[in-house]
Amino acid sequence: MTHGRALLSMHVAALMFGLTGIFGKLTQAGPQAIVLGRALFAVLALLLFARLLRLPIVRGINPRRFLQLALCGVLLGIHWLTFFHAVKIAGVGIATLGFASFPAFVVILEAIFWREHPSRLELFKVALVCCGLILVTPSFTLGDQATTGLLWAVLSGFCFAAVSVGNRLTAGKLHAVQVAGWQNLVILLCLLPLASVELISMPALDWLWVALLGLLCTGLAHGLFVASLSVLKARVASLFFALEPVYGILFAWMLFAEQPTLRMLLGGVLIISALILGRRAPEQPA
Repeated sequence: MTHGRALLSMHVAALMFGLTGIFGKLTQAGPQAIVLGRALFAVLALLLFARLLRLPIVRGINPRRFLQLALCGVLLGIHWLTFFHAVKIAGVGIATLGFASFPAFVVILEAIFWREHPSRLELFKVALVCCGLILVTPSFTLGDQATTGLLWAVLSGFCFAAVSVGNRLTAGKLHAVQVAGWQNLVILLCLLPLASVELISMPALDWLWVALLGLLCTGLAHGLFVASLSVLKARVASLFFALEPVYGILFAWMLFAEQPTLRMLLGGVLIISALILGRRAPEQPA
């Protein structure tokens, strides 16, 4: 893969991740059925991708590591459930920006579990996220749907940060596709008894959106991300994910007429700036 193709692949991956809320909004089913269907199609896509590239699936998985991956899988499932719940309540834009608060939680969790004292830049990033969330919040009334949805989205961001820190603690030398495959399998097994009836009874159009969610936003996006890392540095590749909330807000504006307010745009700029600063942090001199 050439450098230019790797950059294009990362851009497409960011676009696919940005469409996550869109497909969740289009699906009429509840969050449990959406997450179950996403996990199902994601496992199939990741297994196919691993087979095509001859990536390991079982190698390196012992009982202890499986339990660690299972815990991260449960957290990933909660992240998805709370995110799609926020989408249903408050819309794609607010849900995406609330989730984008996760870098601030990563700083806090790494300070707790890794005893890493945050730098001034990281503290500034946390402050930017807090200011951005204050601006994004339509009101400070818990009865307000937008505010409630934002709180669910922030919880989703916290769970994703916990998954990120947990993967750092547990994944070791496992391949990223291998980790994603096992975690999606855990989500599939956990939700199968709870949402299988709702999933089976979904209309055909919902199956299409859920399939695209699992195949494109999970399988393809992770595959492109991993393939691009053979050429790009991880710190360069991760910068593209600052585009995820941008794509989410733009598509929601065009498809669902979810026009962002000026406060929401300003808050989004602060949150996305924190995300970019967080990704650039490793490049700074020690």
